[in-house]
Amino acid sequence: MTGLELRISRMFTKGKCVIVAMDHGMFDGPVLGMEDISALPAKIMKNIDCVLMSAGTLGSIGEKLFTDKSNPIPVVRINWATTYCFSWKYKLAETVEVFSPEQAFQAGAEVVLISLTLQTGDEKRDAKNVKLFSKLCNEAHELGLPVIGEYFPADEHKLSPKQFRDEIRIGCRILAELGTDVIKTFHTIDFQKTAEGSAAPILTLGGSKYPKEIDALKAAQQQIKDGAAGVVFGRNAIQAKNPIAFQKALVDIVRNGSDAKSAAKKYKIGN
Repeated sequence: MTGLELRISRMFTKGKCVIVAMDHGMFDGPVLGMEDISALPAKIMKNIDCVLMSAGTLGSIGEKLFTDKSNPIPVVRINWATTYCFSWKYKLAETVEVFSPEQAFQAGAEVVLISLTLQTGDEKRDAKNVKLFSKLCNEAHELGLPVIGEYFPADEHKLSPKQFRDEIRIGCRILAELGTDVIKTFHTIDFQKTAEGSAAPILTLGGSKYPKEIDALKAAQQQIKDGAAGVVFGRNAIQAKNPIAFQKALVDIVRNGSDAKSAAKKYKIGN
């Protein structure tokens, strides 16, 4: 088994993969629940598979999160795209490299995440985004680092459910064809067909904070039912009233197939 294969297998050792994301500060600054970086380790369940963050955050709190063998795997986001700066309402998806795979590896990353946005309205920009993704993906693989390819539309709010489904389906297939090992993207209508059309396993994201925590758990249950290989939850996992209890319920649903209502009751998750 190669180092790359070993690291991929570690993501799925316990079955479906559960990732907690805390990389929001790269685009939105100190969002609710993540203002104090030093306080974040206490909000992460040790039995989570991976934690998604920036190289800067890994350098600040990595010792508290990843030094024990039972702790999660660090995943580092290595490119930066304007489309994620939601408060600034950028839509063009200009994308740049901010950390090389080598820099992420030296910082302690065991997996890297590389985002890709297409259909930006500019063919040259789309081609540039693909070129950057391919470059970083190849460099990561040379180091034995698995790649989570993230497909994120330039402006999902302008798309109908069918248009959104079609773009995600095409984007996921492109990521798989470009060599990504795992995909992170949105759950859509007819998601089963998207999962079936990709050679790489797809992790679905939690998205914006649900008003009711039980609804976030129900969303995770549906995503797994529809063929997701796991989930990536950020705001919903960290901004919960009791983040550890919520993550325990999330793990129970994703890995064990528990019903959302039963898991919420078991871990005392309110509405």
